[in-house]
Amino acid sequence: MKQQLAIDLSPQEYCTPALLYQAVSRKSGIPVADLAHVEVVRKSLDSRRGRILYHATVELYCGEEYIAPDYHGTYQDCHNRPAVVIVGAGPAGLFAALRALELGIKPILLERGKPVEERRLDIARLARTQIVDPNSNWCFGEGGAGTYSDGKLYTRSTKRGNVEAIMHRFIEHGADPSIAIDAHAHIGTDKLSGIIAAMRKTILDHGGEYHFSTQVCDLILQQQAGETIVQGVLDTQGNQYIGQAVILATGHSARDIYRLFDRNGWLLEAKPFAMGIRVEHPQQLIDEIQYHITPRNRSLLTYLPPAAYSLTTQVEGHGVFSFCMCPGGVIVPAATDGEQQVVNGMSNSHRNSPFANSGIAVTVSLQDVPQYANQGPLALLHFQQDVERRIFQAVGGSITAPIQRLTDFCQGHPSQSNNKSNYLGKTLNMPLYELLPPFIVKGLQLGLQDFGRKMHGFYTDQASVLAVESRTSSPVRIPRDATLQHPQLRHLYPCGEGAGYAGGIVSSALDGIRAIESIISIQSI
Repeated sequence: MKQQLAIDLSPQEYCTPALLYQAVSRKSGIPVADLAHVEVVRKSLDSRRGRILYHATVELYCGEEYIAPDYHGTYQDCHNRPAVVIVGAGPAGLFAALRALELGIKPILLERGKPVEERRLDIARLARTQIVDPNSNWCFGEGGAGTYSDGKLYTRSTKRGNVEAIMHRFIEHGADPSIAIDAHAHIGTDKLSGIIAAMRKTILDHGGEYHFSTQVCDLILQQQAGETIVQGVLDTQGNQYIGQAVILATGHSARDIYRLFDRNGWLLEAKPFAMGIRVEHPQQLIDEIQYHITPRNRSLLTYLPPAAYSLTTQVEGHGVFSFCMCPGGVIVPAATDGEQQVVNGMSNSHRNSPFANSGIAVTVSLQDVPQYANQGPLALLHFQQDVERRIFQAVGGSITAPIQRLTDFCQGHPSQSNNKSNYLGKTLNMPLYELLPPFIVKGLQLGLQDFGRKMHGFYTDQASVLAVESRTSSPVRIPRDATLQHPQLRHLYPCGEGAGYAGGIVSSALDGIRAIESIISIQSI
């Protein structure tokens, strides 16, 4: 007999099998000796009321054998099947390709960057030399920006697809099966590289193609019955790639694609985004705040993961919110060319850095930057680019990150000294409130102080702020209709973060799957 049970567990009970079985026995009334197996199928950690609990759903097996789930997908041999061209090997492109193989379509993946193994070397070189390779960096390369961002797998996009299927594909290719049960799952940057390489092997083994160091520079068009049909793409070396359709999944930093659309008069829209800073605290401090740690209960930390937080407020009509929070993480230089200063955060699977960091961002809309109105749909892109370039120049023309203490930033005066930082590069003590746009500064200053009232201890001189966190999402949207095709360019399917329809690994993966399924339903490949 198998049955499900909702149960609250202390951290000790959740982490200790004998205690887990005892707690389940008390709640279910089934003797421990009769419990053949207890499997946790869902869990979330709740520390809001001072008492820390795991809210869990467990399956009880009594007199019935437990059979572990089979996470393997069913892929067809697509070596000689009709092809779809997929531009970009980030989450949207990869999951579109895997779904294509399930549906009997050959994916042709084009990636401007390098395979993840070579990309790792370029990123190590970037940290050592401080020189950015514009095609192989923290944003560009196999796996996209998500490969180096902790691998957070939680999303609000459950109404847009099967999140469970996304988790299963990750597990199939090497992720820990615990991601299928955790309400705030993450994989870890250190593990994602191997998972991405395993996905590539699945795609190649079943007839897909990969083309690395292949930057798309134009679309191949044909006029048919009064419509403009996209037949394929052209790369910077003059090579053509032809398919039944093209999925455009280039990520939020592929500015050359936005310029291609603008130059040709193809429909684009400015899209609100957010900009701010990266805040860094000692992880021990965040643990103590979030878990209400005192000398009497400090032993609880043995059973708990590094603590996270999620904060939001409003400042004079602007949303101010935490973004991409990385417990036990590091801050990375995320510029994509040689004249930008951009920061982002990442964590490895164990989240064992002594620092916690999070983006804190302020919403930006066209109304905030009227001086850019003459830039049309690229207005917010030009604003984003100008701020990144201004900070790059302010620190002496490098990817050195300007830094100061959080309290000094909020009070508007220079820091006399800096805290130690886990930024993977050099830092320079500078007054960030003089470098960022005034409305961003005001939103951050008031927002951070409000966060300190909501999360006592957050507002402290032990915390640092670094700039600029500007790649929160795309400042441009590539329009599409109800069939997910571009209104002017038929058989072109913009998707993922770069097209303005996703905001993370899972939502991008879901959008890539939707794109390939729409192609099947419309074009009957």
